[in-house]
Amino acid sequence: MNDPLYVTGISFDRERFDISELSADNKYLKKIPVVENLNRISFKSQVTFFVGENGTGKSTLIEAIALCCGFNPEGGSRNFNFSTRSSHSALHEFLNVNRGRKRPRDGYFLRAESFYNVATNIEELDKIPAASPPISDGYGGRSLHEMSHGESFFALMNNRFFGNGLYILDEPEAALSPSRIMAMLSLINQLCNNNSQFIISTHSPILLSYPGADIYELHEDRISLTPYRETECYQVTRRFLENPERMLKYLME
Repeated sequence: MNDPLYVTGISFDRERFDISELSADNKYLKKIPVVENLNRISFKSQVTFFVGENGTGKSTLIEAIALCCGFNPEGGSRNFNFSTRSSHSALHEFLNVNRGRKRPRDGYFLRAESFYNVATNIEELDKIPAASPPISDGYGGRSLHEMSHGESFFALMNNRFFGNGLYILDEPEAALSPSRIMAMLSLINQLCNNNSQFIISTHSPILLSYPGADIYELHEDRISLTPYRETECYQVTRRFLENPERMLKYLME
């Protein structure tokens, strides 16, 4: 990428967080590993992954980064401002995003768990008379609700991501088959060649294999920059696939 990254890092204002009076809905933040271990994270690659066990706080962190970058909490582009249910955390209030010299021309925040709400909002907006083309045209010309979950995810990435953009994705593999995840790797590469940056939380060892990506692994006691083959996600998947019978026997005893 010849141009600087759009986001070069994040830093956590721990002093202000520690003395803050969090609402009852946000007190859990004091206990999740990502917040306990968060200090400063640098982004040096066009693709940065966050990976870790359930409950370590990957989605909470991704959501906070997206909010700091101006995206709607439930997902979408910066033009989306709907709210189905206010469920985002207050972490973004204590997070500082370090921006590069250039601003992205495009951008999107994909949340697997709330993408249905984004699709519904698109349909509602398209019912409003307007001189401009329907919003759904930018997603392949079909209602996202008329597609399977996986088809709608892939239609989004294939039709709506234009390049020169910042794309923040929370578990985008959730609805995709292994072959579609591999196709997604190709799409990511095409967009990176067109001056784009990705920040992604994932459980997919296929997605994590993207060449040159930085992988931050979230543990109970630390956040570490980890080589692909040393991630727990890769190690567990490899051990299972090498000898599924042995693993199943162990699990079912």
